[in-house]
Amino acid sequence: MSPTFSSQLRAVVRRDLDRERRSGEVVWITIPFGAIALILVQLAVGADVPVLRELGPGLYWAVVLLFGVLISVRRTTVETPAQRDLIALLGIDPAAAFAGRALASTLLLIGFEVIVGGVAVLFYDIQLSAIGWVLTALILPVAAYGMAVLGTIAGSIATRAAIGPALIPLIVAPLAVPLLLAAAESVEGLRNGTGILPWMLLMVTVDLVLSIAGVTTARPLMETQ
Repeated sequence: MSPTFSSQLRAVVRRDLDRERRSGEVVWITIPFGAIALILVQLAVGADVPVLRELGPGLYWAVVLLFGVLISVRRTTVETPAQRDLIALLGIDPAAAFAGRALASTLLLIGFEVIVGGVAVLFYDIQLSAIGWVLTALILPVAAYGMAVLGTIAGSIATRAAIGPALIPLIVAPLAVPLLLAAAESVEGLRNGTGILPWMLLMVTVDLVLSIAGVTTARPLMETQ
C-alpha cells in the first residue's frame, strides 16, 4: 500500500525538524541575530519610552518578517539535487513535500516569534491587556504560516532557476507587504481596542492564496530541476 498524503507530509516535517535539531541554525544563529537587530534599533532610537512603545510592534514584525522568510527559504535551498532526486524516486507527492517544508518552517517560525517577541516586550515596553495577549497567540501562528509558505515558494524557485537567488527579493517583497501590514495593524488594534478581525481576515486570505499557489506549482517546479 502506497503511503498516504498525510504520512508523506509528516515524514517531511520530521526530516526538516531533525535537520534543524542537528544543525541548530535557527536556535543558535537566526534567533540571536533577530534579537540583536531589535536591540540595536532600540539603541539607535534612544530611550524615549513613548516612542519605543509606538515603534515597537512595527519594528518587531519587520524583523520577524525579514528573518522569518529567510528561515523558510533556507530550509528549502539546503536540499541538494541528489536529495531532490531521492524524494522524486521515493514517489513523494510534490505537494506533500511542499506542505511538509512549509509546516516545519512554521513551527520554527513560531518559536522565533515567541523568543524575539520576549525581547521586544522587554526593550520596547509593549503593553497589552490580558485578552490582548491571548489574541496575540492567534496572530503569531497565522503570520508564521504565511511567511513559511512564502519563503518555501521563493526557495523552491531559487533552487530551480538559473538566476533563482536574484529572484527571491522580487518574489518576497511585494507578497510580504500584506502580511507585514496585517500583523502590525492587528497588534495596533489590540493596543487601541479597535479590533483585529479585518486584519486577521487579510492574513488568512494571503495564507490561503499562497498555499494554493505553492501546492499547484510544486509538481511543475520539481519537474524543472
